[in-house]
Amino acid sequence: MPASADLLPPDPMTPYPMPGHPRVGFLKPLLTNPLIEVGEYTYYDDPDGPEHFEKNVLYHYDFIGDRLVIGKFCAIAWQTKFIMNGGSHRTAGPSTFPFLIFGGGWAGRFDGEMDFPHKGDTRVGNDVWLGYDSLVMPGVTIGDGAIVAARSVVTADVPPYAIVAGNPARVVRLRFPEDDVATLLRLRWWDWPVEAITRHLPLISGGPVDALAEAAAREGLPG
Repeated sequence: MPASADLLPPDPMTPYPMPGHPRVGFLKPLLTNPLIEVGEYTYYDDPDGPEHFEKNVLYHYDFIGDRLVIGKFCAIAWQTKFIMNGGSHRTAGPSTFPFLIFGGGWAGRFDGEMDFPHKGDTRVGNDVWLGYDSLVMPGVTIGDGAIVAARSVVTADVPPYAIVAGNPARVVRLRFPEDDVATLLRLRWWDWPVEAITRHLPLISGGPVDALAEAAAREGLPG
């Protein structure tokens, strides 16, 4: 076993942390849009390069101001897309056509013509796995530890540590019993110092939840 001093974690501000694999990158150092927030160690996999992630955040207009907030240690597969509020149309009238945006005699015709649907920010928790070609709709919150199956369309909030699949995505099952989910949400291991995360990787990645809780208690870690 290497000495503790040798257990050096990767640098979360390294855009391409896997030598020889430029398709995988930590997103935090690659982002340019201030309306997109991503936590440390969250990565994106794309054959064209992870620097193209922002192309998959669709209908994201600065003047609307909605944010995409993604937590730490998330795994985002190729072709995952996020639809933001700029893609929403009015549905109360007979037509959904956005006459207003084309101007001329189609603008300024009635009160409330600017009242397009707005479902708020889109939020993805920590330690979430978004599978290949998944689609997340505006205003959705995906809880910590959740898994979104490949090609799922997430139209509603996803509970923490749930596995969802389908179109629209439905809960298939919880990853752990409810007591364990409550423990994991209390531990919030992703907020521990990265040195502690590195020490306890065997438990975080494969150990029983109660053993992780015991280790946290011994070291005085949160939870």
